[in-house]
Amino acid sequence: MTMKNPFASLAPAAALLLAACGASQPVQPPLSEAPLAGSSIGGPFELTSSDGNTVTWSDFDGQYRIVYFGFAYCPDICPTDLSRTAQGLRLYAKDEPELEAQIQPIFITIDPERDTPEVVGEFTSNFSDKLVGLTGTPDQIKQAADTFKVFYARGEDQGDGAYLMDHSNVTYLFGPDGAPLATLPTDLGPEAVAAELAKWVR
Repeated sequence: MTMKNPFASLAPAAALLLAACGASQPVQPPLSEAPLAGSSIGGPFELTSSDGNTVTWSDFDGQYRIVYFGFAYCPDICPTDLSRTAQGLRLYAKDEPELEAQIQPIFITIDPERDTPEVVGEFTSNFSDKLVGLTGTPDQIKQAADTFKVFYARGEDQGDGAYLMDHSNVTYLFGPDGAPLATLPTDLGPEAVAAELAKWVR
């Protein structure tokens, strides 16, 4: 006599229940619960792109924005953060290509003396074709950094005109309206970046 599995008939129902509950979907808290919701980080700026055109914050209206301040001659931290951000975006695109297309990553230099539009363009191209590189006059950079609550200062001269820059290495995520949402955990790797994007981009 063949014994029937008493749970066999429950499998299709369980699968439907899991699908209905969105078991494979990331948990998305309300945007009002985003870590940076309601803060005064970010706002208008006027800078110069790698092709020499004037770029303003409002040019990105309607897009989620990832913003990182750094400098092209940075030996380690900036390249690591930008690389992990770009990799995180590519991982996120595998699951959510349409949403990823709405995200614009932006790099803003804090070393305008050396980071000309050409230098910024060459630097950002090492990480992603999507990454927009921006520079400007010292006053424009200071205004932007102050608006985004970013610290930076020139370090000691290392000889032959070489120097490093001390700066905050925070990767911000902003919503389509320009409101701050969260910071991306680049220190934890690309997978953590993709997971954080999945929480707030919708």
